[in-house]
Amino acid sequence: MEVVLTSLLLGTLTGKIANIAMVALGLGLVIFFHELGHFAVAKWCNVKVERFSIGFGPIIYSFKYGETEYALSIIPFGGYVKMLGQDDVDPSQLSSEEIALDPRSYSAKPVYQRMGIISAGVIMNIITGMLFFAFAFRLGVASTPCIVGTAVPGMPAWESGIQPGDVIHKINGNETTSFMDIIRSSAFSDGDIMMEGTHLNGEKFEVKVTPDQTGTRPQIGLLPAQSLQIPVYQDPNERITSKGTAAASAEPRFLPGDTIKTIDGQKIENYAQLQRTYAAKSSETLKTGVVREGTPDTEVVEIEVKNNPFRTLGLWMEIGPIESIQKGSPADRAGLKVGDKITHIDGQDVGKALNPLRLPNYFSGRAGETIPIVVNRKQDGAQPTEVNLNVVPLDNPAWLEHPVFSNTPLAVGSLGIAFHLIPTVLKVEEESPAAKAGIKPNALIKKIKILYPENETAADWAPIPEVTYEFDDKNKNWANAFWEMQVRPGWPVELTFSQDGKIVEKKINPWVNPKQEPDEQWSLPVRGIRLQSLREIQQAESMGQALGMGVQYTTNSAKDIYLTLRSLITGRVSPMELSGPVTIAKVAYEVAHDGYAQLLLFLGFLSVNLAVLNFLPIPVLDGGHMVFLCWEGITRKRPNEKVLTAATYVGMIFVLGLMIFVLYLDIFLRALS
Repeated sequence: MEVVLTSLLLGTLTGKIANIAMVALGLGLVIFFHELGHFAVAKWCNVKVERFSIGFGPIIYSFKYGETEYALSIIPFGGYVKMLGQDDVDPSQLSSEEIALDPRSYSAKPVYQRMGIISAGVIMNIITGMLFFAFAFRLGVASTPCIVGTAVPGMPAWESGIQPGDVIHKINGNETTSFMDIIRSSAFSDGDIMMEGTHLNGEKFEVKVTPDQTGTRPQIGLLPAQSLQIPVYQDPNERITSKGTAAASAEPRFLPGDTIKTIDGQKIENYAQLQRTYAAKSSETLKTGVVREGTPDTEVVEIEVKNNPFRTLGLWMEIGPIESIQKGSPADRAGLKVGDKITHIDGQDVGKALNPLRLPNYFSGRAGETIPIVVNRKQDGAQPTEVNLNVVPLDNPAWLEHPVFSNTPLAVGSLGIAFHLIPTVLKVEEESPAAKAGIKPNALIKKIKILYPENETAADWAPIPEVTYEFDDKNKNWANAFWEMQVRPGWPVELTFSQDGKIVEKKINPWVNPKQEPDEQWSLPVRGIRLQSLREIQQAESMGQALGMGVQYTTNSAKDIYLTLRSLITGRVSPMELSGPVTIAKVAYEVAHDGYAQLLLFLGFLSVNLAVLNFLPIPVLDGGHMVFLCWEGITRKRPNEKVLTAATYVGMIFVLGLMIFVLYLDIFLRALS
């Protein structure tokens, strides 16, 4: 056993070292080819190149070959070619008459040659980026298809009626090739986007979606689908079932590489069907049929998986106004409006006789029936009025749409509404954890912190962290916090609440009500099985086709970068979306896990990114040098030394400031989030 474990650990360690080496080599090549472009054209123009460096700052290692020093410097965020008469640290060399007298100096060369030298790095990055893409497509690139896994409640796509399992075929009339097309069109569109697709039942649809602008970038709230296969992780300690869930204790055990084929003998075709089946039969023990990796499809192993009961605190919160309504839904047809507050259902008070958190189950269990509801509706310039309506719920499983993100409202899928919960306690269940902690009706919850179980640490639950939610007018997170309690079974919570004029802090253990019969339990729509993302392979049949795909991908990548920059300038995309060298290295390391093709694809994008950004008209960058060369070519005069020096230092300050900003995002925000 020790020998096997040691071999696994050594294999994992070797794999990590190999990935790091691949990433370092790949990132180094992107920089190397850029500088090689400058270097090669400079040599071709007979310019004396004093130093060719990969990296900035103090030199770690160097050697001299001919007249040029080749160096590796300590700061690996770029590189430079130092030519006689061209030095960003000393811009006065560009206007020095003495240096210009040397026929081998950069400044002595004609404008067209200097333009060629400056643009060579960018051109080289475009060419190498295209080649990276071409080789990736020749190997076969795994991409995420345009199949919806989740429509986030309250977001524009959810409001438009897009559902899990829907396939998006066209966006604004253009054929889609991967899920990135959805993200790209949402982030960069100037207004509404038109989406055409097919629902899970085969019905065609065409909807207009207006991206939400409240986040760091415009988005419509769609997440990609997962496959039916359990992943095979490189790390042997990585869990394939979530700790503490029904799947983790199922017998026989789920194994890496298992593919789900049936549930209780019913064939499962896709992830959306799996979601609906588990949600519709949430309180039942189900036999999940899987095919083990490497075995024939006919050899199905049935695994008995129990239900996952909701864990609660025993608190009933106040329902908030309706935040969102799906177009064409039962709620829409019944005349419900955004801003309506549901007060009574079937004559029962919502919040005191009916728990708002259980409304998804209440309506789902009454599918097809006519249910009377009373809403409190605001009137312009008048007192709110009560409105009586009748709704007929659809047969949609409860909690199929999870409030997985901050400020995500709770969805009632069978009605097509979503609402937030106000953190005011209306009722406390008898003998519940909240009752034992002394919480009373009318208490106001200020904060909830979900803590690791006693004597357990982050290592026991990785990658699931502790989380804290605060509640106020802007942070309407009770539904999200409640869901996060479910994915952390057995974790205690620390509640901070206001009661009787005092701020109280209590540690509480959520419970599953012991008085409930197993078949009456309020159960989660999931079982705790982790699945791989759904991928499809795009592979060129020949090198010629691969080059064509590489050119197209290079063009699209350049457009994406341009649109990103435009959106940053116009404010449509927040600077918080920027990534620095730490994130780039981390992403490169992660894609290296997926093989050479994915790493090549990433390096191709990085090459194109470097080309576009480096040609921006900012002094110090190649684009800034090109601006001065254009000025010289038009006026037949060299730029004024003072103007050139001032502009160069301003550009240097801007670039250094940008580098510090993205490093701050990488190290202090993303690393701690």
